[in-house]
Amino acid sequence: MDKTPLTESGAEALRAELKRLKQTERPRIVAAIEEARAHGDLKENAEYHAAKEEQGFNEDRIADLERKIASAQIINVVQAGEQAGDRIVFGATVQLADENSGDEFAYQIVGEDEADIKSGLLSFATPIARALIGKSEGDVVDVDVPGGQRTLEILAVKYV
Repeated sequence: MDKTPLTESGAEALRAELKRLKQTERPRIVAAIEEARAHGDLKENAEYHAAKEEQGFNEDRIADLERKIASAQIINVVQAGEQAGDRIVFGATVQLADENSGDEFAYQIVGEDEADIKSGLLSFATPIARALIGKSEGDVVDVDVPGGQRTLEILAVKYV
């Protein structure tokens, strides 16, 4: 089984979601199924069918999270930074400037399961992250993205 990289905070978020699904959602859904059963005829019982469907989704997500956690390679970002020196590797927080628009922004390069572009968490598998990995502060990279080509200057690299 291939290992999937995750930051420590990303792994913790997956563990917290798994715990919530098992300890809070699962008992709530079971109670809803029992209550719906008490209403009688299950063939035409919409509450029962909705609760059973929700139970299926919940159990699928639990299995998915357990698989992801089991196959995770948890990366300590600070240690990765110490080993990388001044190069960008998984876990780096990179301050960038778009040379075309002049916009400045920062991304942390993370695992696919923890990526959230609105929060500045960029999957290592994206074109931008792939172009940045191995580069250093001061480098300029050209990246082909769905919106066209972007020229990005690396302003700073941190591991926190």
